Amino acid sequence: MDKKLVLLIYGAYLLLLSIVTFIAYFADKQKAKKGSWRTPEKTLLLLSFFGGAFGGFAAMQIFRHKTTGEHWYFTAVNLIGIVLHVALFLCVIFVFKF
Repeated sequence: MDKKLVLLIYGAYLLLLSIVTFIAYFADKQKAKKGSWRTPEKTLLLLSFFGGAFGGFAAMQIFRHKTTGEHWYFTAVNLIGIVLHVALFLCVIFVFKF
């Protein structure tokens, strides 16, 4: 498989999952304001870790969602997700031979 195609697919995956994660954080914030049923924290964290960390972190900052001290692990998981996926992206570029 061509390296450019792998990068394109991986980049599209990260973009799509970041958009989905951003929307999930936004929807959860709206539900929190209304006092209705919330998205489980586990769902938000898994979305962030498995590729949506860019969207999750952006949503946290824009909507001021899950940013208090008691939710420190959301910041940690989003930062770990960003580092992980940037490292994987760089590995595809510089390490993996196709």
